[in-house]
Order: sequence, then C-alpha cells, then structure tokens
Amino acid sequence: MSNATAMMRSVRSAPMFRDRTNTIATAMFGAILVYLGARFARWAVVNAVWTVPPGVGSAPCRAVAGSGACWAVISDRLRFISLGTYPLDQQWRPVVASLLFIALYAASARRSWWKPGLFVLWLAVPALAIVLLRGGWFGLSSVATEFWGGLPLTFLLSTVSFALAFPFGVALALGRRSEMPAVRTMSITYIELIRAVPLVSMIFMAAVMFPLFVPQSFTLDKLLRAHVAFVMVMSAYLAEVLRGGLQAIPKGQYEAAASIGLPYWPTTVMIVLPQAVRTTIPSIVNTFIGFFKDTSLVAVIGLFDLLGAAKAVIVDPKWVGFGVEVYLFVAAVYFTFTFSVSRYTQRLERVLSAERNH
Repeated sequence: MSNATAMMRSVRSAPMFRDRTNTIATAMFGAILVYLGARFARWAVVNAVWTVPPGVGSAPCRAVAGSGACWAVISDRLRFISLGTYPLDQQWRPVVASLLFIALYAASARRSWWKPGLFVLWLAVPALAIVLLRGGWFGLSSVATEFWGGLPLTFLLSTVSFALAFPFGVALALGRRSEMPAVRTMSITYIELIRAVPLVSMIFMAAVMFPLFVPQSFTLDKLLRAHVAFVMVMSAYLAEVLRGGLQAIPKGQYEAAASIGLPYWPTTVMIVLPQAVRTTIPSIVNTFIGFFKDTSLVAVIGLFDLLGAAKAVIVDPKWVGFGVEVYLFVAAVYFTFTFSVSRYTQRLERVLSAERNH
C-alpha cells in the first residue's frame, strides 16, 4: 500500500499532472498520440506490402494504396538507393567502402584509440575507399565518379571534407585571433564571406562556374570540385566554433605557459587547442551532422548521394506514388547515423566533464 501511495504522489508531483489543467492537457495529448500511433502502425505494419513477386510490378501495392504502406519499393530498389548506379558486378566495392567508414567511426568512438594512429586511420580509410571506388589499381576496373552514389558517396563527402576542413578551420580560428593585422584581416574576410554564401551556391559555382575561368584543356573532376566547395564552407564554420573555444580558455593558462618559458606554438598546440576542442566538442559534432545531411545538395550538379538516389526511385514509372515510403526509409538511415553520433557525443561530454571536475 505504501508503494502505491508513493507512486501516486510521484505522478501528482510531475509537471504534467501538477494541476487539473495540466492533467487534462496531458490526457488529451496522450490520447491523440495513441490514436495517431495506432493509425500509423496499421498503415506501416498491419496493412503493409513488404515484397512483391518478380514480374508482378507494383500492382499489389496499388491495391492497398491509402490503407497500407508499400515497403516493396525499398526491397526492390535497395541496391540503387544504397549504392547508386555503380556497376552491378562491382557493387561489392562500395559496400566494402561503406563498411570501412563505419569502422572508422566506431574506432574514433573508443577513447583507447585516441592516439596518433587514429589520425593515420582518418587519412588511410578515405584514401583506401577512393581507391576501391575509382579502381584502375590492383586489377580493379576503373569506374568514373559520375557512377558513384548512394551511401558511400554520402560517407565520402562528409568524412573527407571534415577531415580536410578541420585543420583549415584551426588555422582560420587562430588567424582571426592573431595579433598580426594582415593575417587577422584575411581570416575575418574569408570566414565572413564564405559563411554569407549558401552552400548550394558554392557547390553550383564549383561545378558550373569554375570551368568558365580556366583553360578548356584543364579539367577537374566534378566530385573533387564538390569536395573543394564543402571544405571551404565547412572550414569557415569550424573556425567560428573553435574561435569560441579559444576565447573560453582562461587567461591564466597563457600566463602559466609563459611563466615556464613555453613559446607561442608549443603553448597553442599542447595547452590551448586541446582545451578548446574539448570545450567545443558538441558544436563540432553538430557541424559535422549538419554537413552530413547537406551532402544531399550535390544533386544540383548531377551527383546522387543517398537522398538523390532515393529521389530517382520516386520518379521511376513503376513506383510513382510511393514517395512517402522511400523518404521514410532515407530519413531512418539519416536518423540512425546522426542520432548515434549525437548520443555518443553527449556521453563523451559527461565523461570529460566528470574528469575535469575531479
């Protein structure tokens, strides 16, 4: 009896049930959620069509249109959504490349791996993925970048761009705080100019406008130009994030380093930057998550990442009208990766905060 009484008191003390108005509002909102959840479950699970026999087409899905989901479009076009137009007989290569990137993220999440070797991995894994995807080496057939797509392209754009943009962002953040007027002015001008231009405009200019300013004999791969645009924009955003971390470092840290005779660069590399990065980890990860999703913008220059490949499936005459299911699947993929990174960052932030307090 005492346990039941304690439970009732706990419920009544909760903000959602602290008075009659909140209790009624909570009950109404809960009823709406239950109703919508039941309808969604009926559409997405109970009445859904999961597969269709070969040669039948989308007729079974159209028979339940409006009352049930058609997940058969996912099972039928999963290869294309995940891997794009990469040659069918060579699709093991983008699969291996995607697994390499996932392994890199998993290794980066282990603090025991936070050693110089991890930096080497961040250079080696993207390079190995590019060799796998492009081919022309070790007996692998060559595949042009316009055939790269799906999840491997999303991983490649976000990971390589972030790895290259981070050192540039550090340099810009330090340059903006530099006591040399010329360096400070150039850093501020670059950061403010790049951050004022939408990313999609930078990608479009890199793909369409750049060839107009170079000789016709000079060609640069479209994917490489997209990488350059991502690096330029991401470095400017990371510079502002890191500048906030640098400003949060107490002045006493600089004074303590000066008192033992440390010059500027050892002080910056060994004392200031590690603390600034630790302080700004949530913002850095938030920037990475944002650009991980922004890789879908490369569709404007004819590259099909995960979302671009999904859009191509939607306009397929066989599966026209089942865009909701395709978008839900892509959203689930994006959510899985971004939520995992976000949760890990929150846990890491708590651990680092506890270590700092002790």
